[in-house]
Amino acid sequence: MKPDQIYHELIELADKFKISVSEQNLQKTVVKPESGFCIVKDEKRFIMDKHLTLNKKIDVLAAFLSTLPHENVYIMPALREVLYKYAQNT
Repeated sequence: MKPDQIYHELIELADKFKISVSEQNLQKTVVKPESGFCIVKDEKRFIMDKHLTLNKKIDVLAAFLSTLPHENVYIMPALREVLYKYAQNT
């Protein structure tokens, strides 16, 4: 699977958990925030720094999603392998 496909599938998986993923410019702030999960007005969001490389975006999002209970959610086998790899590293 190509990196852009993996990233798209990770976003789709986040959507299954009712988590919206948005890319934001995080470089314009005084304090350097990092990409991550938050809840804003009862809405689950994952804010991604749009300046990260595609591979780093995959790293950050896959690491987060690997911590969620996804055993009973259909995930393509190739994507499940990606999540398993990140679950082993946490």
